[in-house]
Amino acid sequence: MQHPLRTALVTGSAGFIGFHLCQRLLEEGWLVIGVDAMTDYYDVALKEARQAQLLQSNHFRAVTERIETPGLLEGLMADHRPDAVIHLAAQAGVRYSIEAPESYVESNLIGTFRLLEAARSHPPAHMLLASTSSAYGANTDMPYAETQKADTQMSFYAATKKANEAMAHSYAHLYDLPTTMFRFFTVYGPWGRPDMALFKFTRAMLEGEPIHVYNHGRMKRDFTYVDDLVTGIVRLVDAAPVRPHSEEEIAEGDSLSPVAPYRIVNIGNSEPVPLMQFIEAIEEALGQSAEKIMMDMQPGDVPATWADTRLLRRLTGETPATPVRDGVARFVAWYRDYYRV
Repeated sequence: MQHPLRTALVTGSAGFIGFHLCQRLLEEGWLVIGVDAMTDYYDVALKEARQAQLLQSNHFRAVTERIETPGLLEGLMADHRPDAVIHLAAQAGVRYSIEAPESYVESNLIGTFRLLEAARSHPPAHMLLASTSSAYGANTDMPYAETQKADTQMSFYAATKKANEAMAHSYAHLYDLPTTMFRFFTVYGPWGRPDMALFKFTRAMLEGEPIHVYNHGRMKRDFTYVDDLVTGIVRLVDAAPVRPHSEEEIAEGDSLSPVAPYRIVNIGNSEPVPLMQFIEAIEEALGQSAEKIMMDMQPGDVPATWADTRLLRRLTGETPATPVRDGVARFVAWYRDYYRV
């Protein structure tokens, strides 16, 4: 019997962004099939705690498998015929891609290939796949617009994500699969990843340890609060691209492909925040100052990111707007509660 609810297949459902997205979809009345390998890239207990919250809903199904497992995604899509597929599962992290590049090949390249093949056999109404602001690489023309050429990736992580964009475009063209790639800009908030700066800085400061500040603090990031990001994703679900009949149909500033129902969309705050100001927000939320060790730039990193979000606004009617001070305060409140400190 066909389930009356709209169904979403979400990969990476126990991850930081995947967890928040699944929560929102469940609140909005979706049936959610969540796939997550629960890998040990960071504390699995955090992933288990997120998943336990999702399992409180009887409209959530958890599948603990690697997306690159042959036949897995094909079987799930045959069984559930999802209306939307939201692909967040990936080996994340710029720095780890220098240490363990093969894990990025398996998850980001092979895993995404398996998903595209499954979608070819069982096409959803809309495929939405996560990319990254790192895809802009060495570009210095800011804010970053989706229509810019992006061929100078600075890390292997970014290269795999740019490859995902190219792979998805080819499938969108060949099999008429409506596909949106979103490029995320530094996402933060409660239940965040322990390998990211906000988590690391908060933990170190509470434990009385110094924090490492890269590029001597001369960095800017377009920090995006996770709830704002999720709102953008959910709004984009119903904004599936349509293959244009001619190039004249494509509005100025739209990244819609001339040959496929395919589009790239930035989801960012469109307000680059200096790293030192971000640290000040953490110090304010914790009520203590940080001991800072100034470091050189790390390999593969970029000094600044800044999203042009006009396309997101055109497609969804709104753009992220949570001020960094508010978002950081919410993270610190969650951290203190979760770790009882």
